[in-house]
Amino acid sequence: MATVMQITPRTGRWTELALLLPAVAIGVYGTWQVGLALDGQVPDYLLTYALLLAGLGLAGHLVLRWRAPYADPVLLPVVVALNGIGLTMITRVHITLNNRVNVPGWDVDPSRHMMWMVVGAVCGFAVLILLRDHRTLRRYTWTSLVAGLVLLLLPLAPGIGREINGSRLWIGIGGFSFQPAELAKIAFAIFFAGYLVTHRDTLTLAGKKVLGLTLPRMRDLGPILLAWALSIVVLLFQRELGTSILLFGLFIAMLYVATERLSWVIIGVLLSVGGVALVAMNVGYVEARFDVWLHALDPEVYNRSPGGSGQIVSGLFGMAGGGLFGTGWGEGYPTLTYSANADMIVASLAEELGLTGIVAILLLYLIMAQRGLRIAIGVRDGFGKLLASGLAFVIALQVFIVVGGVTRVIPLSGLTMPFLAAGGSSLLANWVIVALLMRISDGARRPGVPEGVPATVPGAGPGQGVGGPGVATGPRAAAGDRA
Repeated sequence: MATVMQITPRTGRWTELALLLPAVAIGVYGTWQVGLALDGQVPDYLLTYALLLAGLGLAGHLVLRWRAPYADPVLLPVVVALNGIGLTMITRVHITLNNRVNVPGWDVDPSRHMMWMVVGAVCGFAVLILLRDHRTLRRYTWTSLVAGLVLLLLPLAPGIGREINGSRLWIGIGGFSFQPAELAKIAFAIFFAGYLVTHRDTLTLAGKKVLGLTLPRMRDLGPILLAWALSIVVLLFQRELGTSILLFGLFIAMLYVATERLSWVIIGVLLSVGGVALVAMNVGYVEARFDVWLHALDPEVYNRSPGGSGQIVSGLFGMAGGGLFGTGWGEGYPTLTYSANADMIVASLAEELGLTGIVAILLLYLIMAQRGLRIAIGVRDGFGKLLASGLAFVIALQVFIVVGGVTRVIPLSGLTMPFLAAGGSSLLANWVIVALLMRISDGARRPGVPEGVPATVPGAGPGQGVGGPGVATGPRAAAGDRA
């Protein structure tokens, strides 16, 4: 006779604490090597860096023990390791640039980057403390859409909008500049998850079958056309290809997860390629970006000023010089490349750590995306599944866009590498994304319904559970929940 026993899963907090030790050590070791290579001695700021990384890790660990004890134990150590590597390279670039007579404007003070690391971490911890149940976000589906649109269009507002390097993605308030599109992608992920979990039956079942593909009805094309229009607006008015691809790719990915219909992906790819090609042929700035991408090694394109291909060519030569194992921390010449601490930080790391080092860093991102998708599979409600998969896809797609731009797989964009590159808005947004994933994972791994958490979300309407109409919410139904 079979006996069914209830097994309480381990929280994984001790595993997390053990993983934090090597995560902090990676950044400390890199800083130590940079000091020895550039100054010939152990840097006096080494203890500060070690305390900062250990403090962020320990604070996050304690917050998780307090508010989300069943959260994924791998995400926080990965984030701390990436933050340490990024801070080390930003410091290395800053030291070299400050030995020049004329310090370029793209230099970033490491103390400023550390401040943003703390601000981002505090915002992430605030999400974990204040948001007790991720399903609460479903009440703000349409509010998230409005917030995302406002954030996306804010740089176009006169007075506060800032144009940097040809892209109008920033707003400036006082001495600080911020990129609202980084937060807009979180707002759109919440909106897409809330919208798709409500309308997925219509999007999945309705339509005609042509050549093996179930094509949607014309009236169901509205949301995808709206997302496509948004991406084109970003491309036209903000002149940023990366953000445009990121937003449209996010919607297509979540649409596919919700409906499992390949036709949506094909329609999305056709719209994306067609829209970008149309804009590239008619808008001079975008055409110049594609020209640099396709003809980077042509002397005419390389020597063009402004808008030449010197940045990407310098990055390619730097990566080639790094070889398999790299020149070592502080032994290369990454500062020859413009924006070596932000847009081109991947090339800087590939030069000094080699192919082996950059592959190891990319594996950290792969682990992060894999844990995000695993959380999406494990969580019981449809909204949580879509939101977790969307947030995981945002990280993966952003890494692809940045690495693809640096290696000339796609045109170079203005997006930054999550947690690595200099940029306060990117740090803040990505800490919030990871905090949301950890909050969802706590709900996915926690046995039973947490105390104090309502079985239904206020405002969901009579007869609607937390997953909405047609969405399974119980453990028995989890296996049949396709989203």
